[in-house]
Amino acid sequence: MHNKASALAASVSGGKTPSERRFYSVAETAEMLGLSEMTVYRAIKAGEFPAVRVRGRVCVPVKAIDAMVDAAWSSMTVVDAADFVSAVTR
Repeated sequence: MHNKASALAASVSGGKTPSERRFYSVAETAEMLGLSEMTVYRAIKAGEFPAVRVRGRVCVPVKAIDAMVDAAWSSMTVVDAADFVSAVTR
């Protein structure tokens, strides 16, 4: 993950670095991406954003965020989360 995202992730995760965590909350994900929590929840519900649900709690895998950032960075293009999710689940 890149410096700004790493710093933000550490600040919202109580100081733990992304390498120590496996999941972000929806609130943390929304804050990192500059979105509202509702936007992230809607994308997850629509199957447009990767997430794991455990007994009603929704978590976003750190690896999913990292992979999307890496894909956008390496291709120097916009990565649509919905396209990213559908490519991974094929």
